[in-house]
Amino acid sequence: MPHVARCRVGIIVEKRPSANEWIDHEWVTSGVTGQAVGNDGWVLLHEVSGVKQYLSPPVDLMMHSAETESYLYNLESPVPSLFAVLREDEESDAEVPFDVHLVTLSPYEAQDYLDSSEEHVDRITLDEAMLAWMARFVDEHHVAEEFVKRKRNKLRTEDYKFGQEPIVELRKRRGGNGSGSLH
Repeated sequence: MPHVARCRVGIIVEKRPSANEWIDHEWVTSGVTGQAVGNDGWVLLHEVSGVKQYLSPPVDLMMHSAETESYLYNLESPVPSLFAVLREDEESDAEVPFDVHLVTLSPYEAQDYLDSSEEHVDRITLDEAMLAWMARFVDEHHVAEEFVKRKRNKLRTEDYKFGQEPIVELRKRRGGNGSGSLH
């Protein structure tokens, strides 16, 4: 039976003035916190020098024992990370036009969303507490799979010539006398 670990987190995004003359502002995912509050939408945390920082509604972060290989890959990377998948709602008139679709510790799952290019996938460096939580889960549930090389069956070449049986054998099988046409 697969094991699942779960915690509630909030994603922190910032709305910053843009240096690009064609864009008024840019959105940057800047962090994650275990102190998620409320359920009614994004909460403005503070504003300093035109930079507004928002906290998302709580989102479930889950680890599954069947995916420990990807978590181990994340742990062994130079910068272990959490990945936030945000979907933009262009029709929304809310201050933050994003919904947090998913948060994951699996770089493989994040890559699937990066391939679609319909979502914003942002990497957030893990803090020590979340890193320790992921490491404990991997230590407890990871089972290394041994690589087994597949062995091929020997092909008997005397039975096959150029992918067809000899014409004499074909005629015998079809009931012919060995002379004349196949029809």
